[in-house]
Amino acid sequence: MIETLAEDLRPEQYNSLNEVIGYMVNEHASLPAFSSFARTLTYEDVDDLSSRFANFLQTKTDLQAGDRIAIQLPNLLQFPVVFYGAMKAGLVVVNTNPLYTAIEMEHQFKDSGVKAIVILESFCDKLQEIIGRTEISTVIVSKLGDLQPGIQKLALNLGAKYVKKMVPSYNLPKAATFEQTLSGSDQFQTPTNAGSGDDVALILYTGGTTGIAKGAMLSHNNLIANMMQLRARCLLVIRDKVENIAAPLPLYHSYAFLLHCLAMPYAGNHNVLITNPRDLDSVVRLLKKTKINGFVGINTLYLALLRHKGIASVDFSEMKFCGAGAMPMSSSVAEEWEQVTGCEIIEGYGLTECSPVVSVNIPGDVKFGTVGPLVPETEIRVVSDDGVDVPPGERGELWVRGPQVMLGYWQKEEANKNTITEEGWLKTGDYVEITKDNCIKIVDRKKDMILVSGFNVFPNEIEDWVNRHPNVLECAAIGVPHERSGESIKLFVVAKDKELSIEELTAHCKEGLTAYKIPREFTYVQDLPKSNIGKILRRELRD
Repeated sequence: MIETLAEDLRPEQYNSLNEVIGYMVNEHASLPAFSSFARTLTYEDVDDLSSRFANFLQTKTDLQAGDRIAIQLPNLLQFPVVFYGAMKAGLVVVNTNPLYTAIEMEHQFKDSGVKAIVILESFCDKLQEIIGRTEISTVIVSKLGDLQPGIQKLALNLGAKYVKKMVPSYNLPKAATFEQTLSGSDQFQTPTNAGSGDDVALILYTGGTTGIAKGAMLSHNNLIANMMQLRARCLLVIRDKVENIAAPLPLYHSYAFLLHCLAMPYAGNHNVLITNPRDLDSVVRLLKKTKINGFVGINTLYLALLRHKGIASVDFSEMKFCGAGAMPMSSSVAEEWEQVTGCEIIEGYGLTECSPVVSVNIPGDVKFGTVGPLVPETEIRVVSDDGVDVPPGERGELWVRGPQVMLGYWQKEEANKNTITEEGWLKTGDYVEITKDNCIKIVDRKKDMILVSGFNVFPNEIEDWVNRHPNVLECAAIGVPHERSGESIKLFVVAKDKELSIEELTAHCKEGLTAYKIPREFTYVQDLPKSNIGKILRRELRD
């Protein structure tokens, strides 16, 4: 039986994200919305700044409603301002991983046809390298200290450039600064053809079930529905208008985006942005000085915090909610976290193609080893390899149907046919069992996907890049267990030249792959196991 949403959570009451943004401002205007470093923006502040940004897009650029704009920013106040402003201007947002290499940026920008980008200056040298091969005509460059008060702004910008050497030299002569986009006072005009309903609002890139990077098209309806589905769980433990929710996961990630840019703002809660969660000293200092009621992380972050010398001195008495997703939680880490903090970790499951939430454990009734029951308005099937529903308790592929299922992959008709059935079932590629209490237990992920610290890494992408090396004949990447990151990447290489060194291979990887995609272990082999038709059998390599 499908759980239904309460009447006040029905997504049909809103036709677009702009209507949702309007509700947030009208309902929560004077409440704190987002904090970063030394500044807190109220919902009224965010509304004003995003309206100015929208006006700039409409009056100072050639962008039209429906055009794509990339956001390549870490967790800073600029992110929600840009996102809400882009929505107001009727644009489609393409979230971009700030850690991407120039090659990865080029693929995403060319595939999605973005015409504009808002980018942190630390990444501009990579943009300069590839912009001539894209359709990007509008570049807006932000600095780390933008939107901060005077002294803090100066300290952040000078520190980033001269102390930490985070800003390589670049030349983008036609770029506007982020501050310039906010200098006007005229109000934006809502475009007559601004997106709504089943129009695309957001494109998030994912490997999907095939390992080839594709843009999942999420509509206004998809995101509003999933916001309400997640809210149905959040209301069991999080109050509206009073909670401080830490945001260490990157906002370009589908779950962090839904939670901190939609669900928590809709509730009128305060999102405390953490720009660099790898800086554990800063994270612990924040937890000490700020009353945090909610915290959403991944297994590796929880483990790292538990091992930090300062965690014992943090007062967790106000912590009500700790969430986990993106990678499986270790039961030992979850149990230790609850012992140290007194707060259980509520694990859920989702995928970008589902906006992303599919299931979440019930607060106070967490079933360890599972990702909980389905969120409301969601159906699933557990299907054998030959397409037949398996009996309860048996393993099969998870199929999902609900209002949060994406429209499809951007300009990938064949992939859409293979992924979404005519009846609307999304084939996740994840193998599951359904427990007696109707919780989902993930027993195997997409066959070849590697999960490194919560990031999806697809072997095809690594292999494609490594195979470009002139002394590599062929290679195959697999995931191997790793204590801290969950999995790390092991690469099997068939070399043309016996003199090919691991150092040379590593350097080649660094040129074209984000850091978490670089193999930690290399093994040279004479050949790779293959099927009768020549397909590399990664299963045998894992065995």
